Amino acid sequence: MTTIDIATMPASEKLKLMEALWDSLCVSSEGDFESPAWHEQALKDAEQELAAGVATMVDWDQAKDHLRARKQA
Repeated sequence: MTTIDIATMPASEKLKLMEALWDSLCVSSEGDFESPAWHEQALKDAEQELAAGVATMVDWDQAKDHLRARKQA
């Protein structure tokens, strides 16, 4: 399979492929991958901002809409 093959696949097939890849990664690479140090710090920062009331949580659909609007601007 090539990138061109993937580009021409319908979205439903791409999702099936992505799910299969994710399942494979979860099973075969358990413990083989460490999150980078910056990711742990980013999570801690986000928790602190939430606790301090500086940041707020939004619904996932709202977040997607916000990101799409930023991309189009």
